[in-house]
Amino acid sequence: MNRTLLCCSVILAATPIASPGLSAQELQPIRLNPPDTTRGLPFMQALAVKASATAWSDKELAPQDLADLLWAANGLNRPEENKTTASSAMNAHDVDIYVFMQAGVFVYDYRTHQLTPAASGDFRAAILPQRPARPGAERPAAASTPEAAIQIVLVSDAARFRAGSEEQRYEWGALDAGIVSQNISLFCAATGLKTRPRAMMNKEKIKELLRLRPTQRVFLNHPVGYSR
Repeated sequence: MNRTLLCCSVILAATPIASPGLSAQELQPIRLNPPDTTRGLPFMQALAVKASATAWSDKELAPQDLADLLWAANGLNRPEENKTTASSAMNAHDVDIYVFMQAGVFVYDYRTHQLTPAASGDFRAAILPQRPARPGAERPAAASTPEAAIQIVLVSDAARFRAGSEEQRYEWGALDAGIVSQNISLFCAATGLKTRPRAMMNKEKIKELLRLRPTQRVFLNHPVGYSR
């Protein structure tokens, strides 16, 4: 681990759990390692083992795994054209990748390959799908513990498209989020990480926590971690 990542890890480990909506100012940006583009199974072998996980260990992701995961999801691979590993309609870069970690929520900046703080606190369990209500209970039960090391939430901002009707922008955003989602699944299959794409999550909680604008739509969620 390099000195920058070690420093960031110490800062994050010392960050207290906070209440929803707390400012992210106490968190520091995380400069990610350069991606290792030589790792992983060959493409056809990755497809052969690709599967949706149902259980994860609680072990934190290694810095290199996190860096490679995010670059594979939607990292800058053709800087001279401002293009990434996941194509987007009109090259709008409409999909933001929010990473829910123990210390807080971060958004991936593909241009600088770093994580920028968005909210302080552990909300990994808070955004999980609500469980069915118990007999006699007024509200569904909320999950109390995280299911994986990180939760990735894909959000598309329709305002970044230069043209198109509201319906078209919604469709383009959904498709672009799907492309990023597939990149995540393929990377995990190739490297031994576990994930599953999922549309069910507590979207209202996510919108409130991230203070999303009406043009920003929450599409998909990926828990990511190691095998139990």
